[in-house]
Amino acid sequence: MRRATAENRTHPHAPAGASRAAQRRYSLEPDYRKPLLKIPQGARARIFQRLCFLYGTEAAERSLLDLERVLQVHEAHKPCARAAMEKGFDPEERFTEKDVILITYGDLLKGDDASPLATLARFCDTYLEGTINTLHILPFFPYSSDRGFSVVDFEAVDPKLGTWEEIEALEEHYQLMFDGVFNHVSSKSRWFHEFLNGHPYYGKFFIAYASRDELTEEQRKMIFRPRTSDILTEFHTIHGPRYVWTTFSEDQIDLNYKDPDVLIRVIEILLYYVRRGANILRLDAVTYLWAEPGTRCIHLEQTHQIVRLFRDVLNLAAPDVALITETNVPHEENISYFGGGDDEAQMVYNFALPPLVLYTFYTQDATAISGWAANLKTPSKRTTFFNFLDSHDGIGLMGVKGILPEREIDFIVKTAREYGGFISCKTAENGTEVPYEINITWFSALNREDRGEDIAFQVKRFVASRVIGLVLQGVPGIYLHSLIGTQNDIDAVLATESKRDINRTVIDDRAITEALHDPLSKLSRISREFGRLIRIRTRRRAFHPNGAQHVLRLSPRVFSVLRISPEGNRRILTLVNVSDRACRVEVSLAEIGTDVVRWYDLVSGVEWMAEKGTLHISLEPYGVVWLEPFFNGRPAS
Repeated sequence: MRRATAENRTHPHAPAGASRAAQRRYSLEPDYRKPLLKIPQGARARIFQRLCFLYGTEAAERSLLDLERVLQVHEAHKPCARAAMEKGFDPEERFTEKDVILITYGDLLKGDDASPLATLARFCDTYLEGTINTLHILPFFPYSSDRGFSVVDFEAVDPKLGTWEEIEALEEHYQLMFDGVFNHVSSKSRWFHEFLNGHPYYGKFFIAYASRDELTEEQRKMIFRPRTSDILTEFHTIHGPRYVWTTFSEDQIDLNYKDPDVLIRVIEILLYYVRRGANILRLDAVTYLWAEPGTRCIHLEQTHQIVRLFRDVLNLAAPDVALITETNVPHEENISYFGGGDDEAQMVYNFALPPLVLYTFYTQDATAISGWAANLKTPSKRTTFFNFLDSHDGIGLMGVKGILPEREIDFIVKTAREYGGFISCKTAENGTEVPYEINITWFSALNREDRGEDIAFQVKRFVASRVIGLVLQGVPGIYLHSLIGTQNDIDAVLATESKRDINRTVIDDRAITEALHDPLSKLSRISREFGRLIRIRTRRRAFHPNGAQHVLRLSPRVFSVLRISPEGNRRILTLVNVSDRACRVEVSLAEIGTDVVRWYDLVSGVEWMAEKGTLHISLEPYGVVWLEPFFNGRPAS
C-alpha cells in the first residue's frame, strides 16, 4: 500500500492545497494584542439562563464573567487562518462519507524502535490509507487505573505513550477524537489531594459526607449504577474521615458540578483539548455527570444543560469541533443527548447497534434489526450516529433494552458465553445483579474456536457483520482489535482478573506487519476484504450521513438498505446475507424509486439486469452486494 500523506488527509473545510493541521494549529502563547472576544447578546442570554438554572442568579453572574474570560484566553491563542477557516464552516458537512474512525489505545501497538504513539502513527500511515481519516485515541493522559479512565492529570500526555508533539504529528494526517473524562478524576490527582489537604478552592470539588448515613439506604437504591461496588468510599482528610461519591470505583472520584468552579475548570480543559488538536470531544460517562440524591442520578436536566453549555462554548470558540456523548443506556434515553438537533451533541454512540448485529448473526435473521433500522432517525442534518460494533469495553447490552424482549437478550448473553465471552453485571434498582456488558472480541463473538471452520469462511462472516456498520446512516467506528480480527485473550483475563482485558491485548507491530504480508493469514484477508469495502464507502456520496436511508424487507436472511446522496442524484442498494446459506431475493425497481434496468455491483464487479421491473439477486452465504445504477453506459460514480 502507498503511504498516506498530509495532502490526501486535508481537512474538508481547509483552503485548497493547505495542510489541515496548519489551518487548525493554535499558538502555544496567547496574543492579547488582538481584540478580546465578546459573547454575542443572544448567546450570552442563553448561557446565562443555563447558569441560572444550575446555580441561581448571583452565582450565574460570577460564572458568566469567568466563562467569558476563559473564552477570551482561548481566542487569544487562535491564529487568523484558523478564524478564517471557521467562517466558511458548514455544519451539515461536519461529517461526510469520508469519515471513518479508528478507536484505539495509544499503546495497543508495541514497537521496539519508537514510542507507542509514534508506532501507531507509522502503522496508520503505512497500512490504513483510504480507510480511516479519524483517530480516537482512548485517554492518553497519566492515569492510576481503569486503563486510562482514572485520569491523574488532564493536561499531560502519559510519558509511557509519548508526547504532545507526537499527538501533533498524528494531527498532520488525521482528525483526532479526544476523551473528555469529565465525570471523575483519579484519587491520585492533584485536585483530590488538595481536597484531602483541606485546600479551600477544592473543598467542594467532590461530593463528600461526614457519615455514610447521610446518603440513606433509600437514596442509594434509587441510584442507577454501572457497577456493583459501593457508591461511597472512605478517605481520610485533614478534617477527618470523609465518605466520597465514587460511581465507578474507589479510585475514580466523581466531580461535584454543583460547584460552578468545577464547571469552569472543566470548560478550560475542554478548550485546551481543542488547542491541542481535538476535532471531536467524547464526553465519557456523561450520563452520570450531575449527582442528585433522591433521584436515579442519570439523565438529569442539569446534565443536559451542561452538555448544552459545552455546545454553546464550542459554537463560540471552535464551531467545527463536535461533541459525542457516550451513554450506554436504552436507545430512547441515549438519543436524548441529541437535544433538539442543534443544541447538544452532534453525534451519539449507537449503543443499540452492536447487540442487534450480534443477535442478527446468532439467529441468522435480520427481521429485528431491519425493523429497528427502518425507524432510526436523528433530529437534524447537524446530528448523526456513531456506528460502532465493539469497543475497548466490550458489547454493551443496555442499548437494546426495549427493542428486543428480555428472553432474546438472555439468548445473546448465553450464546456469547458459549463463544468464550465473559459477562459484566450491574446492580439493578431491586438490588439484583443483571447483565450489563459482554466482554469478548468481535471476531470471537462471531466465530467459535471449537467449530473447526475454514478461516476464509470465518473472515467472510466477520466482514459481513461489519458491513452493517458501514451502510447505516452515520459515521462508522472500528476498534483496532476488530480491524485486525483479534481473538479472545483469556490469559489476560486470568492474569489481571479484569474481564475487559479480553479485548485489550497489546500487539507487536512486527507481528502485524508479517501477517499483512502473508496473503493467507486472517489479518491479510480481513485487510483486503474489509479494507476494500471501507475504501469504496469513503468514495461514494450516497453514504453521506445526511443521505436518505430506506430499509427493505426482502428476506429474513438479508439486511438491505438503500442509501441516497443528500442531493438525491446518487444511490446505492446494499444487501448482506446474514446467514450461512445462499439465498435469492427480488427487488422491485418501483420500491427503490427508479426505472434504471442496469446495475453494477461495486463489491464483485458483476453487472445485474432487471427483468420486468424486478432485480433478481443471488447472495452467497454471508455475501455482500452493493449495487449502483448505470447511467450513460457506466456506473453512476
